[in-house]
Amino acid sequence: MNAILGVIFHFLGGFASGSFYIPYKKVKGWAWESYWIVGGLFSWLIVPPLAAWLTIPNFSEIIRQAGGATIGYTFLFGILWGIGGLTYGLGVRYLGVSLGSSIILGLCMVFGSLIPSIYYDIFPAEGKDTFSQLIGNSWGQTVLLGLAVCIIGIIICGKAGTRKEKEVSKGGVDPHGVVTKTEFKFGLGLAVSIISGVLSACFNFGLEAGKPMAEVANNLWKAAHAGEGEFLYQNNVTYVVVLWGGLTTNFIWCMILNARNKTFGDYTNKKTPLLSNYVFAALAGTTWFLQFFFYGMGESKLGNGPSSWILHMAFIILTANAWGLILKEWAGVSKKTKTTVIIGIITIIASVLLVGYGNSLK
Repeated sequence: MNAILGVIFHFLGGFASGSFYIPYKKVKGWAWESYWIVGGLFSWLIVPPLAAWLTIPNFSEIIRQAGGATIGYTFLFGILWGIGGLTYGLGVRYLGVSLGSSIILGLCMVFGSLIPSIYYDIFPAEGKDTFSQLIGNSWGQTVLLGLAVCIIGIIICGKAGTRKEKEVSKGGVDPHGVVTKTEFKFGLGLAVSIISGVLSACFNFGLEAGKPMAEVANNLWKAAHAGEGEFLYQNNVTYVVVLWGGLTTNFIWCMILNARNKTFGDYTNKKTPLLSNYVFAALAGTTWFLQFFFYGMGESKLGNGPSSWILHMAFIILTANAWGLILKEWAGVSKKTKTTVIIGIITIIASVLLVGYGNSLK
């Protein structure tokens, strides 16, 4: 039952992540950097402590008592994750939207799910799954098989995206809905994508670094609710610190773009629908945070970091591609291209089922 609930929570998180950009499309007359940082203030500064306050009594005290090393590493990984998100656009620029996105998300999933387990092989910690455990028993092998199948699904979706770009246009739309031009440079694009994929995986590393805070919240809750299992919202305290790092990176970059593009006036421009712009940006930012709100709930049910990260990334890819079909972003392409993307989505669904089954075996 825990495995089923874990998969459902991860689906909700992936759906939120794959859908958060839709409200941004309703923002009128603002530059990307303006609506991105307004939404980001909700994603990284306002909503996370609010969620922690609603679910974890005295969460700020847990953070204060965590120690400099725990807070410092958690914050640092948040900064690196933010850089990974910003370099995403370069990967898209040099490889194309679909190919770049598929490679980056695939690398993010692989690194984010496997590196912590390899780390715990070298530096064992109680309650942490190691890579040796994954390859040494049937449930772990099933999870790794699910990862392999998911990568195949990403490759298939990337192939479909590459065909689409050739059939429809030479441009595309980046993850934030901004039209981009593709300057295809495979070597440079691959290098940038590897950097982005590794750094984007740092969010999962941040969760691992901040685990002592989550464990304190979990132990306090279990002491007050004996026999009721793991605390669903234990990671909410960790998100506060990780997302401070993400805010730092994105805020600096958006302010640089505001200055360079002379768009500081967007925030008070009465020629634009200011109220609705702020509302839609806030809605997008809040929806973005919900991905990790549900991610934490899913992880608490599965009790397996690698599986949780695999499921999270798989559902993001699945939702993004499903929205592409619903919003008719694949209109005007050949039947073969549409069939290819559908096969890719089905393959990703199969990978999710495999990972869920592996956890049920555990």
